[in-house]
Amino acid sequence: MDKPTHLIEYETMLLGRHRPSVFLRAEREGGHLDRSAYTLLSRIGLEGPMSIGQLSEAFGLDASTLNRQTSAMLRAGLVERIPDPEGGIARKFRITAEGERCLNDERAANIRSLERVLADWTPAEVAAFAACLQRFNADIERLAGKPWPRP
Repeated sequence: MDKPTHLIEYETMLLGRHRPSVFLRAEREGGHLDRSAYTLLSRIGLEGPMSIGQLSEAFGLDASTLNRQTSAMLRAGLVERIPDPEGGIARKFRITAEGERCLNDERAANIRSLERVLADWTPAEVAAFAACLQRFNADIERLAGKPWPRP
């Protein structure tokens, strides 16, 4: 760990390892979306209705993976298929009221879990970490050519 980038690599590996244990607590509090549904609903919530092609472009996933994920979300009543509001031929996925409720509940449980982790941090430390994390993600998105919309 002689370079900061080595430490960042190691700590991001640990973050991926710790994330499930921190957010499992959120599931016990009422959240119940799997990671793919949470991420897809978040994106559709920010962008509005999206087709499989648009989701494929946004996530860099093949259509068969997205068909499987969106089919599960349709069965759960989290999304619905609608005609393209702009008149295109592809049908789009739109979040249902149930999907919106589940997404909001999951996000609130995740935030409560994060607040427990960060309970001993000062507000300035939390703000600095949030700013660095946002910049880190934005730079990854810039290099990948796939910016993620932000609220």
